[in-house]
Amino acid sequence: MTVTGTQPQAASAAPERPRVARQRPRWTELREVLRLRQPTLNPVERRLGAALTIRDLRAVAVRTTPRAVFDYVDGAADAELTARRNRAAFAAVELVPEYLSPVDHPDLSTRLFGREIAMPLIFAPTGYTRMMHHEGEAAVARVAARHGLPYTLSTVGTSTVEDVAAAAPGGEHWFQLYLTRNERLNTELLDRALAAGFTTVVLTVDTPVAGRHPKDMRNGLTIPPSLTLRTLFGMARYPSWALNKLTTAPITFASLSGMSGKSGVSGVTGDTIDAVRVADVVFEPTLSYEHLAWLRAHWPHRLLVKGILSPRDARRVVEAGADGVIVSNHGGRQLDRTPATLTVLPEIREELGPDATVILDSGVTHGQDILAARALGADAVMIGRAYLYGLMAGGERGVERAVTILREEYARSLQLLGLNASEAIARHHLRMP
Repeated sequence: MTVTGTQPQAASAAPERPRVARQRPRWTELREVLRLRQPTLNPVERRLGAALTIRDLRAVAVRTTPRAVFDYVDGAADAELTARRNRAAFAAVELVPEYLSPVDHPDLSTRLFGREIAMPLIFAPTGYTRMMHHEGEAAVARVAARHGLPYTLSTVGTSTVEDVAAAAPGGEHWFQLYLTRNERLNTELLDRALAAGFTTVVLTVDTPVAGRHPKDMRNGLTIPPSLTLRTLFGMARYPSWALNKLTTAPITFASLSGMSGKSGVSGVTGDTIDAVRVADVVFEPTLSYEHLAWLRAHWPHRLLVKGILSPRDARRVVEAGADGVIVSNHGGRQLDRTPATLTVLPEIREELGPDATVILDSGVTHGQDILAARALGADAVMIGRAYLYGLMAGGERGVERAVTILREEYARSLQLLGLNASEAIARHHLRMP
């Protein structure tokens, strides 16, 4: 039987591809594409220019600062759970944009205590600031003044109220106070802040005793210091940092120095304060509402209470005479396992109503964090570590870079949210799990 089948067909030829016209590249055309960045010779400016986020500044700071000093800034209390919760709360936020509104010229400014500030941002108080970089508080105050933002000097800062006022005469300066049982010391601190033109006192209430910082304990950066050989060798590996410390004024608790004759402060002798006694001076386990009443009677200007985490405490301090509260867990540096400030902010705003001043502190490292805090009821936020990373990375220029990063992130995020002003941010622009 013969089987007949279909003969295989010849494969059809593939269509010929059209040839791409080519030409010899011209330098004038290449020049438009290959715009090489001009090299930056200054190493500080080169490092800062490459930093696009606060996280980048942190990475620079860890390379340019002794590890013990970096750990003092970066670390927190005990297991550091609260510090991580602060960041996790911001990371969990979802922003809900609304579009088809002009956002070409966003107004970042806001009003705080009836006065306009350039954006909802305040420089928080930090201690030992000249240890991070020899330019210290004066550099931070100058940056704050240039950007139209308030700067808060700490009682345990390494510059005096007079130093800060002289460094940034046009700035708005606040003074953070550790109120002690020594009334003469308290009075002198307030009188000096008043004479230097400081507009606001910030009473910190979450430090009845010092928090426990394992990293600092291992490094010997305690009060009093007890440095280890490893810490000293680590500092020696950063000759620029060490040289600046050796060739500039000694680091002291400047506001507490030279006050023994007037204030009768135990542990203060001559022009220095005994580090063994400073904890007894600034940490006050008997702090009470009587202290707050005394402060309200003696300070004629604005008064804020920092360290509030509950609606009940917020209500009580406002009723006791405070002009507002700073919702803060000290950046996780005091009591560990406290809630993230962002999570308790809505309850505190609801308790105080729309008129009281509410500022959020702890964990702010991105411009979108400012958006989130505003949406949940904060009038402004405070930053601490964010600008200290910049300070360690490059002194005043580093602080300038930190503020520029946050400002650009905030402005761009505001536009992408579909809003043209800080005052337009509302609760419906944010979702929280």
